[in-house]
Amino acid sequence: MSDQLVDVSRLQFAVTALYHFLFVPLTIGMTWMLVIMESVYVMTGQVVWKDMTRFWGKLFGINFALGVTTGITMEFQFGTNWAYYSHYVGDVFGAPLAIEGLMAFFLESTFIGLFFFGWDRLARTQHLLVTILMALGTNLSALWILIANGWMQNPVGAEFSWQTMRMEMVDFWAVLFNPDAQAKFVHTVSAGYVTGAMFVLSISSWYLLKGQDVAFARRSFRVASAFGLASVCSVIVLGDESGYTVGEAQQTKMAAIEAMWDTEPAPAAFNLIAWPNEAEMKNDWAIEIPWVMGLIGTRSIHKEIPGIKELIARNRTRIVSGIEAVKALDTLRHDRSHREAESVLKQHQANLGFGLLMRKYVKSMAEITPALIDQAARDTIPKVTPMFWGFRAMVGLGMGMLLLFATAFWSTLKVRCGEQRWLLRWALLMLPAPWLACELGWFVAEYGRQPWTIYGVLPTHLSVSSISVESVYRSLAGFVAFYTVLLIIEMGLMIRFARLGPGSLGTGRYANETH
Repeated sequence: MSDQLVDVSRLQFAVTALYHFLFVPLTIGMTWMLVIMESVYVMTGQVVWKDMTRFWGKLFGINFALGVTTGITMEFQFGTNWAYYSHYVGDVFGAPLAIEGLMAFFLESTFIGLFFFGWDRLARTQHLLVTILMALGTNLSALWILIANGWMQNPVGAEFSWQTMRMEMVDFWAVLFNPDAQAKFVHTVSAGYVTGAMFVLSISSWYLLKGQDVAFARRSFRVASAFGLASVCSVIVLGDESGYTVGEAQQTKMAAIEAMWDTEPAPAAFNLIAWPNEAEMKNDWAIEIPWVMGLIGTRSIHKEIPGIKELIARNRTRIVSGIEAVKALDTLRHDRSHREAESVLKQHQANLGFGLLMRKYVKSMAEITPALIDQAARDTIPKVTPMFWGFRAMVGLGMGMLLLFATAFWSTLKVRCGEQRWLLRWALLMLPAPWLACELGWFVAEYGRQPWTIYGVLPTHLSVSSISVESVYRSLAGFVAFYTVLLIIEMGLMIRFARLGPGSLGTGRYANETH
């Protein structure tokens, strides 16, 4: 496949994924806040908590509708733009996606309908149960998606079959309990909780600054500050676990994130700030914190973390072995009874994916030269600079949100909520922070997997469909236009109802009543 086709196909999927992920974290994060608010209503009978659940639920519903719309097209792209990927790993990758569609999505959608239309038809406890099941459905939907994505990062529980010429699942439970998938799930949903909490905190702060619906806003502010503090602490702790799984399964990603060019004596230092020089494979300067990277990446003071130069050398050895596997596989394509080729394939099969990397540079394995092998080994390392700075920007935003939520929660205990106007302005300014952090997190996770779609198994350049570059450009332009319209619509609706506040419920108890 041409490099241009691969690049534009990647760009299209990246754009649609990043657009879609503008909606996902808020959907995940709002559900449990709705459960908290409605639980207080059921326990106390105070109608303000019911109004809080309904009002924030309305904003949640707008976001959910747009999230579903942008998410559906992504699954179709596997068949349209990534046909060989779907053929090669569909037996494994398709299973969690099918379960997500059949179980979690329908469960989530059904209870969302009951949440909005069941207020006057269900008893308090029954409606609370609906809200809890809605939250569970949303999290289950995220679970199966992240199991699929986790398998792309760490392909366990599957083996290549030369008889079918594709990957086949051999252990469903290994796929389900993949450490990378589990760490990614808890880290991602916690980031969603932070997003929901920041959304409520920021809008509540705006009401308090304006003096609008103060009692309503104070309660929402308190819930958001407590929930946000717990969530952002979870993100940090679970981010450490995610870093450990990356260090185990994707050492090239870990080395790129840390701009670690050389293998250091254990425990390795953490590059707090550095200036990566990719041409000379070194950092022009760096500020290091001793031991920290070794503890995060290995959970010990004795294990080394391999540097980029060592990983390139390792991967070169694997490419050489993988070339033999590819040659044997080519022989078996033409003569399935060739026992010697089958034996060679079995001997080198663990490195088959690395051999397939050479398909980017040559059409025939006979054209391979040592210089091309060196180039392929170097290309197994993603670009360091965007990885290094993207990760640090994400962490910096996380630390800023931790400080904000801690301060906000402390203020609810020590002073009358809403009296510290500097805190309210700070909370309002921080509204975009969780979305920026989430987008950066996905960028680091997905860009850091390159040059693979399935890490160590299927290179990206082999995964695309045999379609024209022009058709991908046209569909990309269509997606960007359509998604931008949807984003404008959502923001317009969100701003409109946020400005109205709980008065949009029409209960007669709040400002800006609409009827």
